[in-house]
Amino acid sequence: MADPKALYQEVILDHNRKPRNYGTLADASHHADGHNPLCGDHITLALRLDDGKVGAIAFEGESCAICKASASMLTTNVKGKTRDEAEVLIREFRDMATGKLDVASQPHHLGRLTVFGGVRDLPTRVKCAILPWHTLHAALNSAGSTSTEAEQDPMQAPIDRKSTRLNSSHRCISYAVFCLKKK
Repeated sequence: MADPKALYQEVILDHNRKPRNYGTLADASHHADGHNPLCGDHITLALRLDDGKVGAIAFEGESCAICKASASMLTTNVKGKTRDEAEVLIREFRDMATGKLDVASQPHHLGRLTVFGGVRDLPTRVKCAILPWHTLHAALNSAGSTSTEAEQDPMQAPIDRKSTRLNSSHRCISYAVFCLKKK
């Protein structure tokens, strides 16, 4: 059996280098901007519903590798799904990332998205992985924009100023490690 951490790292690097559905969607019927102020991730997600299903979806923005990989995999997994099916994936992904869903013992519809299950052990990265899903929820509900902080925080976690400094340091370290691996 493959090492889950190695698989996680491989998937993140692949989707970061070659994100699927990255770009704009001119004929979008729904869109939203998502922002994670703690690490600076900012994405725009656009989708078109055709006969009640996600017919097309795209994203763009500046974000860390985890956020970009999560957005990339989100787009490939919600294409062709109904709004209700997409909302189920949003809830299950959020629950998995925050440790509320144990994908090994509880039923779910996540498929390959379970590769992100290990993010629950990296508290400073959970919001990076969740941001695209939170943004999809906002788009489907015509919210326009969303944030991982305050009342919009999918984890309902208060902002801890010490944690903010750690996140900034963690972002620099993560970026340095990513750049080293890229070479």
